[in-house]
Amino acid sequence: MGWAIALHGGAGDIPLNLPAERRLPREAALKHCLNVGVAALKANKNALDVVELVVRELENHPNFNAGKGSVLTTAGTIEMEACIMDGNTMKCGAVSGLTTVVNAISLARLVMEKTPHIYLAFDGAEAFAREQGVETIDSSHFITSENIERLHQAKEANRVQIDYTQPITANSNKETTAADANGDSQIGTVGCVAVDSCGNLASATSTGGLVNKMVGRIGDTPIIGAGTYANHLCAVSATGKGESIIRGTVARDVAALMEFRGLSLKEAASYVVDDRVPKGTCGLVAVSATGEVTMPFNTTDETYI
Repeated sequence: MGWAIALHGGAGDIPLNLPAERRLPREAALKHCLNVGVAALKANKNALDVVELVVRELENHPNFNAGKGSVLTTAGTIEMEACIMDGNTMKCGAVSGLTTVVNAISLARLVMEKTPHIYLAFDGAEAFAREQGVETIDSSHFITSENIERLHQAKEANRVQIDYTQPITANSNKETTAADANGDSQIGTVGCVAVDSCGNLASATSTGGLVNKMVGRIGDTPIIGAGTYANHLCAVSATGKGESIIRGTVARDVAALMEFRGLSLKEAASYVVDDRVPKGTCGLVAVSATGEVTMPFNTTDETYI
């Protein structure tokens, strides 16, 4: 049996007119992380190890909204979250409200493997990280100058947003598009899905959330069946506006349409993205047990919430 893998660096796209100094590092990071995952699968690593490995690599790259590049809350702080799920066993682990953990996805896996629970958050998750001896660092490590500017622009506009794409004006209350004056594109949540040569499926997702989000806000990423899901049929990792993804139970609905209506992975994922969530709010990557890969999204022309 063959293997398959897909990853994402957030909902949306990288415009062709994005300056090379911004575009090339993002493209290179995605290609590097994909190559890491492919090499691991070729070396017969199981799907769960592969998705954790790939997402760790993405978390360490400052051009994505996870780990090092996490966006800021309205208080200018970091609150990271992540989730991992093993489709073979249906075991899963999730974390939220992390401020010092270098790789949130690995702590999520430890929650899955070392506790009787699925989800730990905030002080409890941080205490568990120290207890397990995972790598931690001062929260200033995660704060980049770009994300300070993103927060400044979001506050000027008085809104919560996936990212910024154009200069904010005092009278600007309308939706904006990804093709804009400063040529930037949204960064985003990271995720990876894989099926290994034995047919095992796994999904992993990690994010810093939304720019200017309220302190304590939790999005779709760590919620099983919303931003992350895997079973014996497929593995799904979603990204976009978390509130819409939660309402649409996006990741689980893809699996449910395959299980109960007999749809293919592509049919199921397309239906969910096109009909279950509003336009401009969602994208996902998914693989099936048979190696089918799909990556639908409806976010290209929508950036603000």
